[in-house]
Formats: sequence, C-alpha cells, structure tokens
Amino acid sequence: MAVVLGAGELEVDLPRLASELTAALRAGPAEPGQRVRAQVTPDVTAMVLMPGLAAGIPAYTVKVHAKNPNRSPAITGVICLHDLATGDLLALIDSSHLTALRTGLGGALGAHLLARPDARHVTVIGAGAQGRAQLQALAALRPIESVLVRDTDPAAARKFAAWAEELGIRASGAAEGEIVLMATWSRVPVLHEVSPGTHITSLGADEPGKVELAPGILDSALVVVDDPGLAHVAADTTIGAVLRGEHPGRTGADQVTVYSPAGLPMQDLVIAWHVYRNARRKSPAVFDIGVSQRYESR
Repeated sequence: MAVVLGAGELEVDLPRLASELTAALRAGPAEPGQRVRAQVTPDVTAMVLMPGLAAGIPAYTVKVHAKNPNRSPAITGVICLHDLATGDLLALIDSSHLTALRTGLGGALGAHLLARPDARHVTVIGAGAQGRAQLQALAALRPIESVLVRDTDPAAARKFAAWAEELGIRASGAAEGEIVLMATWSRVPVLHEVSPGTHITSLGADEPGKVELAPGILDSALVVVDDPGLAHVAADTTIGAVLRGEHPGRTGADQVTVYSPAGLPMQDLVIAWHVYRNARRKSPAVFDIGVSQRYESR
C-alpha cells in the first residue's frame, strides 16, 4: 500500500541523514545521473529525475516536478518511492520540502568538506528557502558564529537575519564570510571576486543559462561537482572523489574552492528512504504489514 507524505510529515534526523548522505556520496551513485528537462512556459520548467539508485537501499525514486522562480515555493512536485525488487509504489512524497532539504544538506556537506577547518563566518546570497536550508544544515555540521545576508529584496534579507539569530547565529552587517552560500536564480554573475581562502557553494548552475559566479572565480578556483554529466560548469573533480581520498580537495589555506552541485537522483533516494523509514516507525499502522515487516531490519 502506497502512502502520501506531505511536507509536514517529513521527519528528519539531520545528523543521521548527513552521515547517510555522506556515505552515499563516498560510495558514488549506482548509476549515472539522468534527467529529462523541458521548458513549458517562459517561467516554468518541467523536470523528471530518474532513477535514483544507491547501494544498500532496496528502493528507487523517480522525481517529477516543476520549477518556477516567480512562485514560492519555486519547486513543486512529487517523488515516487518504489520497491527495487518489485517496482511497487511505496510512497508519494512532496518534492518541495524534500528537494530543499536535499539541496541544502548536499551544498552544506560540500562546504564543510572544502572550506577551511577554522571557517566560522558565512555570507548567504539569496535569502530564500534554499539559503535557509544550506545555513541550517551547515550549522549542524560545524560551529557558525555569524552570517551576512545579501538579497535583492531588503525585507527578505532582514527576515533571514532575524531567523538566523533565532538559530544562535549572529547577523553581520559588514564582514564577508570565509564561506559563501549562494542560492539564486540569476542568469548573470552576481559574485565577481572573493578573498583568498574562501569557499563558495553555488546552487545556481543546475540548469543551462543559470549563472552565479564570474568566469574569473571559476578559472582560478578548485571546482568540485557531484556529477560531471549533469553539471553545467567545468570541474576539476567530484565530491565523491574527495570523500574517497582520490583527490585531495583543498590543498592550501589561501586556495579558493567552489562546490557546484547539480543534485543527484541518488541523493533524492537517500533522503526519501530516510523520511519513509521514519514515517513507518512513527505510524506503523498506516503501512502495509507485509511491507513494514519486510523492511524493518533494513
């Protein structure tokens, strides 16, 4: 029996999920990332990501959603979680919250891995849901002392700063961070230079035509992606290779590093499986007894 899980029903253990996602990235995707993208209107992009596969998870995902930067949330759709052996549909999961969680946590993992170990001050460019997801996830991975928020909407920046204060992160009015977290829909560069040693996580190059970073930054930085086949920037290596020790990652305190993830179907699966198992434990009566018993030990 398939269940429907809305945004309010997605229970997440963030430290555990970070560990699960790190392990999956280290192992690498079971299959190359695949996606189908179509422009429906000038504003709306329809996308299908298929299939999400990961070693050790007896399920797979297919995600169907739409992107519209003029709406909030900008991403709406569904993630279908299927039994790997039979193809049975296990769950339909709201893709808006889960995608924000996946992208934010994935971006934060890259920042934590590539930034200097002593980096404690952050600049966030783009005060929307994705900027919040990145900062909250990064704060779960390392101590963050302050955040400087930049957005074209001053009111959004103020709300973001107030929210960060509630997390215990001091809002900074001037100091640029050693870690820059970007989450915009820009099609022209919005960041042109940074100080030596800065790490940048840029989420705005996941589709053709979207650009956040000036060419000069990319040309001189170590550029890391999650999947070269899906990335829209030229990369030096992948996050999986860094996690496995096949690439050293940052090699000096003054090196500028960039993580530009496209978002992997495999990551959707890891997070969908995480929230599905949590939901099943919390409300076992809702789930098919045979399916629940079958996966209880996994």
